Amino acid sequence: MTFARDTGLVFWSQLRSNLRNPVWVMIGLTQPILYLVLFGPLVKGVSPSFGASSDPWKLLTPALVIQIGLFGAMFAGFAIVSELRSGVIERQRVTPAARGALLLGRVLKDMVVLIVQALVLVAVAMLAFDLRPDPLGLVLSVLLISVMAAGLASASYALGLWAKEEGTLASILNSVSVPIMLLSGILLPMSVGPKWLQDIAKANPFSHTVDAARALFRGDFGSSDVYVGTTVTIALALVLMVIGARSFARENA
Repeated sequence: MTFARDTGLVFWSQLRSNLRNPVWVMIGLTQPILYLVLFGPLVKGVSPSFGASSDPWKLLTPALVIQIGLFGAMFAGFAIVSELRSGVIERQRVTPAARGALLLGRVLKDMVVLIVQALVLVAVAMLAFDLRPDPLGLVLSVLLISVMAAGLASASYALGLWAKEEGTLASILNSVSVPIMLLSGILLPMSVGPKWLQDIAKANPFSHTVDAARALFRGDFGSSDVYVGTTVTIALALVLMVIGARSFARENA
């Protein structure tokens, strides 16, 4: 089998597994809409503090897509723990499938799920709240967030292979997910916090992803946030995917 075919087989297998569970599909599609409806009125009051746009929906919508990507990708490792327990991983180990394809197929599935959720969220915001994002910026911001999710999902799968049980994995992810989200400026601008907190937030690579996605969303392609955020996001995703691929190779040795 070629690498592309191996990747495709893993991708379709993972996607069919998701579609067989309609409860999680429904939750994945409706939860972002609930966030949009509930947090939108709150963002109206603080949108001037962001200093980028007076339209709260252009601030909130890309931020919610990033939040979906963060949590969805970071907790993807629970699926690999379940597959380890059920013997799926062992069965894949004895096949001639490329080890990198075992990771890439799963990551591509996570990216597709995120893109579908993002498009549904944006469609609701456009229909219900008169959101008007830049068309090209919308596409580029979703792609950028998908790259971020690919890196996080790779790291999560690596952690799942290492932890081998949900309790350990949950402890690690719960310890890092909330600080990462809060220090990225997704829901509140870091400019309203003390300087020491702003300095810590600048060291959070995902804060640059947030800034880049927001700039793209409003069509500000010349902003330095776009170049810095895109560079940081791609570089981090590549590093995390290499770590994930090596973890699969070690586990499959």
